[in-house]
Amino acid sequence: MSAPSPSQKHDVFQAIADPTRRQVLQLLREQELPVTVISGHFPISRTAVSKHLRILADAGLVKERKVGRETRYRLEAEPLMELKRWLSYYERYWENKLNALKRFVESDDEDGGNPFAALELVDPTD
Repeated sequence: MSAPSPSQKHDVFQAIADPTRRQVLQLLREQELPVTVISGHFPISRTAVSKHLRILADAGLVKERKVGRETRYRLEAEPLMELKRWLSYYERYWENKLNALKRFVESDDEDGGNPFAALELVDPTD
């Protein structure tokens, strides 16, 4: 992933680590909402929701704009796409490892079809 810009204080990983912030992103996936509406979905104070929104904004995941006296927030999905691209490497890694394990388990070997026969058993008390 690219380094955060100087204006970013939090990275995407930090931002999405919190379940409340992930829920906020879910709320914003289809429409722009003011903090008053967003905070109505949570059992925490509006100030706490504002702090979560600030972290999301710092990570570039939400954008805010003033409409009259209220601030509205909208989802910015591009940082999530960057995260998805980064995670896809690990998805391929684990798929390859699981496929190799599957081939190993399903293989017929010279030990009568028992793929575990060649494994060395280790006594944990030694």
